[in-house]
Amino acid sequence: MPYIALNTSLEISETQKELIKTELGNLITIIPDKTESKLMIDFSESKTIYKAGSKTSGVFIDLRLFHKSEFEAKKEFTEKTIEMINQKLDISKENIYLTIMEFDNWGSGGTLKL
Repeated sequence: MPYIALNTSLEISETQKELIKTELGNLITIIPDKTESKLMIDFSESKTIYKAGSKTSGVFIDLRLFHKSEFEAKKEFTEKTIEMINQKLDISKENIYLTIMEFDNWGSGGTLKL
């Protein structure tokens, strides 16, 4: 199950959330064996974000994956996701960050999976 946390200093309308959710559902399939049907997205908006000591508008995206994926797929996902967020939220690419964490263990369905 991929998990995406999207944290931003901006307020996001329900329409924007729906558009972003749909786009992330499409983009997650770039990563082998990842599907929208198992994707969980967590929006957290109106955060106070500082960059270089100054309050700024920004977006930080945290993608968590069960098992490792190939670099090129993660790179393509990163680039397309940043481009999409830039377009949907009208925020500079320089203020959009994305990290990817990969886990060998993942708890779901009442148990821990390997």
